[in-house]
Amino acid sequence: MVAREETDRLRALVETGIAINSELSLDAVLERIVEAAARVTCARYAALGVIDRAGTALEQFVTHGIDAETHASIGDLPRGRGILGVLIRDARPLRLHDIADDSRSVGFPPSHPPMHSFLGVPILLRGVSYGNLYLTEKEGGGDFTDEDEEVVTLLAAQAAVAVENARLYESATEWSRQLESLNEIGGALVSELELPRLLDLIARRLRELIRARLVTIALPAGDELRIETADGEGAESFVGMSFPRYDSKTGRVLERGHSERVDSLLEDPEVHQDAARQMGARTGLYVPLMLRDAAIGVLVAHDKVGSDQRFDSADLRLAEQFADRAAVAVDLSRRVARDALRRVVAGQEVERRRLARELHDETGQALTSILLGLRAVEEAGSGDDLRNSVSDVRELVVATLQDVRRLAVQLRPKALDDFGLVPALERLVQTFSEATAISVDLEAGLGDERLPADVETTLYRIVQEALTNVVKHAEAGSMSVLLVRRESSVTAVIEDDGRGFDPTNTREDGLGLLGMRERVELHDGHLKIEASPGSGTTLVVEMPL
Repeated sequence: MVAREETDRLRALVETGIAINSELSLDAVLERIVEAAARVTCARYAALGVIDRAGTALEQFVTHGIDAETHASIGDLPRGRGILGVLIRDARPLRLHDIADDSRSVGFPPSHPPMHSFLGVPILLRGVSYGNLYLTEKEGGGDFTDEDEEVVTLLAAQAAVAVENARLYESATEWSRQLESLNEIGGALVSELELPRLLDLIARRLRELIRARLVTIALPAGDELRIETADGEGAESFVGMSFPRYDSKTGRVLERGHSERVDSLLEDPEVHQDAARQMGARTGLYVPLMLRDAAIGVLVAHDKVGSDQRFDSADLRLAEQFADRAAVAVDLSRRVARDALRRVVAGQEVERRRLARELHDETGQALTSILLGLRAVEEAGSGDDLRNSVSDVRELVVATLQDVRRLAVQLRPKALDDFGLVPALERLVQTFSEATAISVDLEAGLGDERLPADVETTLYRIVQEALTNVVKHAEAGSMSVLLVRRESSVTAVIEDDGRGFDPTNTREDGLGLLGMRERVELHDGHLKIEASPGSGTTLVVEMPL
């Protein structure tokens, strides 16, 4: 009989060891361990409690011997008080003849089955306590023995290995997820220039990783802070929300430039309580977006999902990494915006200088001629001299008016806004041909639907610049402009029969090609130049729609 019991115990230990090495589910392994412990000790009831990472309570409780109906009637699983708490605080084996006789017992909840004899063994590995194995109601009403304690201690050691392996796997998986998210954000910083999309990605990935109910990113807007992006519960209603910069927790963190973790927003006097109530927030992480030792915004996370809504130090460290990425995103966006503004201003100044020269050289001289003509009218007596002077002045006024209209069209043709690209180009090439005697063949296959307004403007300016280049440099007799619209792109081909040039030996900005290329690249398009001395020039522009 004794030999059979020893064989059963050895078999249980071997089977449990095999389960630990082969079973991927921690819950399944713990269930096997609890069943084996009950079998080898002849206990009616068995349980295994896993202690949380803080080491103060049970985060998982696996039972054996209690059916589902009894579980439901008992209610919430134990959290580690009474005799169960004794083993959490003092990780040593505990054997009792009757639980009720121990002064530390707090009794059982209603519907709980009666339990008397007790054996509790801590789940230890390298001095770290992962939980406890509990056994009650030994068969036959006797007490648990030294042999029971010894074999359950071995099972507890196996349980410790299983829990540690599961937590190591969980940590590795968590680090992998964090690395993937950080890599994704790093890739987005290189390829994505739209700041709202970048901030949305950062907020979404951080909320998923730290399991927050809500994550927001706020940037300064004058004397206020404005939420630029939000992810989580009710996120859409919070985007655009503003609150005082100097009378809020977010503003104070921005001012101090140091991260803070708040376990209770109600107890923090710096928290803007109105905003906290609107968000339904109870806890928070406040992390400044630091850029060259200066805070340019604040990342805020509220309410960790679960029974404990407080964030821990690991959450804070991860939020700081995401805040660093958010700071880079904001800085890159501002740099791009400033660079684009500088380019726009530079382009405007070039255009202003050209118009100023034309107004001075042509319109100004024409107006001076009109003044001289008016003086001739004043000095003319009557008859033919007066009529001739008036006729001369009239011709000067008509010519000047035409010059002013031409300049206005160059600034912004009204036909482009009212009728679209093709009518505007038809007017442009007609005026160009009349003024230069260079024939221009315009062929447009764009369909009935208009192109996006910014694409139309870009194509118009490119054709306009190409015509100007032909007059200044090409010495051409004819040109052709072909526009073709495909399913997802539009292509413009501009050719002339002029003297051509060597693209490798010519400064592109001298021919206006740099401005063309920049305009096309703003639409993620391509500009191709085909030219050689004596054989004309071909420009091919392709832009996605």
